[in-house]
Amino acid sequence: MSHDQNFKNLILDYPRAALEFFASEEAAAIPPAARITPVRQEQLKERLGDRFRELDTPLLVEFSREKKQAILFILEEETDTRYFSIHRLIHYCVDVADLLNITRVAPVVVFLRPGRHPLSLELGTEHNIYLAFRFIACDLGEIPAIEYVASRNIVARVNLPNMRHDPEQRVEIYLRAQEGLAELEPDPNKRLKYIDFIAQYANLNESEQ
Repeated sequence: MSHDQNFKNLILDYPRAALEFFASEEAAAIPPAARITPVRQEQLKERLGDRFRELDTPLLVEFSREKKQAILFILEEETDTRYFSIHRLIHYCVDVADLLNITRVAPVVVFLRPGRHPLSLELGTEHNIYLAFRFIACDLGEIPAIEYVASRNIVARVNLPNMRHDPEQRVEIYLRAQEGLAELEPDPNKRLKYIDFIAQYANLNESEQ
């Protein structure tokens, strides 16, 4: 399975935990009773056509029955920063915002591997800025794994192998990720699913297993 699909499944299985980890600065304002639902991909595909990227994951967070209280989180996983396009992300955000008639949008990009990438884009002249865009960047490879080894956030725990750690810590990080999964996920089917996720990204050699 591709990295994109791995992270899409993770976000859809644990939407609140994903937002709290990948987009903590915005997720802190989400009340416990908020409703979090994925936007139907069939709807996006039909309306956006070739511009639709099936592996993007839009989540609609509704604070109340009033639509003006909703926030649309658009999450994208990018394995290699070289292939990230902020222009493509802008197009997608604007398209989906227009489709859903919403202006409260929070774009989030999860970078799997460390690397350089833009954080914002401004279009204009020396007199005025006519378009200013930025997004929440979650650079997994830059996050110290040690800060999350005891986290109660399941998305953080299963991603421990993707965070920054010393080579000699690989086995310990793998074990702490698996322990977290066992502690935080009561569903045996989901545990099996994410045991493989952790193993894939830990990528231990024979002597480490």
